[in-house]
Amino acid sequence: MSAAGHVAALSPVYPGSADAAGQRATLGVLGGGQLGRMFVHAAQRLGYFTAVLDPDAQSPAGLVSHHHIQTDYHDPAGLAQLAELSQAITTEFENVPAQALQALALTRPVAPGAAVVGIAQNRIEEKAHFAACADLAGVSCAPYAVIETPAQLQAVQAERAELLPGILKTARLGYDGKGQVRVQNAAELAAAWAELGGVACVLEKMLPLMAECSVLVARGWDGQVVSFAPQRNVHVDGILAVTHAYEGNMPPALADRAREAAVSIAQHLGYVGVLCVEFFVVDDGSAQGGLVVNEMAPRPHNSGHYTLDACDASQFDLQVYTLAGLPLPEPRQHSPAIMLNLLGDVWLNAGGGQREPDWRSVLSLPGTHLHLYGKAQARPGRKMGHLTITGPDVARVKAVARRAAGLLGLPGLDDL
Repeated sequence: MSAAGHVAALSPVYPGSADAAGQRATLGVLGGGQLGRMFVHAAQRLGYFTAVLDPDAQSPAGLVSHHHIQTDYHDPAGLAQLAELSQAITTEFENVPAQALQALALTRPVAPGAAVVGIAQNRIEEKAHFAACADLAGVSCAPYAVIETPAQLQAVQAERAELLPGILKTARLGYDGKGQVRVQNAAELAAAWAELGGVACVLEKMLPLMAECSVLVARGWDGQVVSFAPQRNVHVDGILAVTHAYEGNMPPALADRAREAAVSIAQHLGYVGVLCVEFFVVDDGSAQGGLVVNEMAPRPHNSGHYTLDACDASQFDLQVYTLAGLPLPEPRQHSPAIMLNLLGDVWLNAGGGQREPDWRSVLSLPGTHLHLYGKAQARPGRKMGHLTITGPDVARVKAVARRAAGLLGLPGLDDL
């Protein structure tokens, strides 16, 4: 059963075209962060005009778009203006209000739709969806329990001891390690739920992790699906630090299962757009490990940024193609790559003051591609940019990545 929740598929919106009144083909996006910025760049490179709705006057995407509608996501006038300007509309983050997507979908094609974004916004619904399509996707999610009431908390403490040690996660608005507390026993579980404000949560059993990976899938209005090979990810303090994207980054059979599962999940949702599905590789006694689906993001993903420099079609190109109803090319990776996330910490010295990273030395390294997002203020943990390293072979990419990470003081490269 489809959860896409969008209007009928649009007629293709071709690059550089114009309507009878002379209005250029325009693609709209809710959200003005770095993902919106990279979508805008991809759309503009093809010849589309772009429109961004974001309340921040200095939003990275708004600063580079043809139109910046500076309003709140709930503002009816702003949404109406976005719909008037745009032939089709997407979103760059999953926490955009579902009501905004529903309102836009009354008059314009919106991808992904409100229903599927709503699933990704709520871990309870997301887990239920993964459980429902486990047979179809061929992988399961971690054992879990829903905690929304004191009675459910007591029931878990009394009857689900196998879930401890575990991770208590808020059902909504948790990302990059936020809204998550590790708990060892029933007493810590109760304290953590109180600390999180007694909001709806999911308790997940803590699994013996061997690795983490993600798969990017693009699905069109007509059901055509293409995907990238899985990338292996390293997180530090709950935030992505390094993405390894090259042949041999994980066992081939496991990579094939992850790719097939991600495609199945997108098909089961009736999804339109770019979808990222994240997986845990867990120690199940086998040499390669077992695969467990963790969560999904209904948008391009931080772990897919390497595609801008290592592939002939990036995740943002595919976001444009899917939204505009264009044929989807099967993306081809032409170079092995490692992506290093650049957080605000790179701009801060030991005393907390600002410093400028040594870009001269970093950019003198072969195969380095720097992407900064146009954010004026660096803060600890804030995503300011990324550095992708490409090269003719994996050994040289790893060597340059180690040197770049050393120059920038980056963590997460212990396995290189």
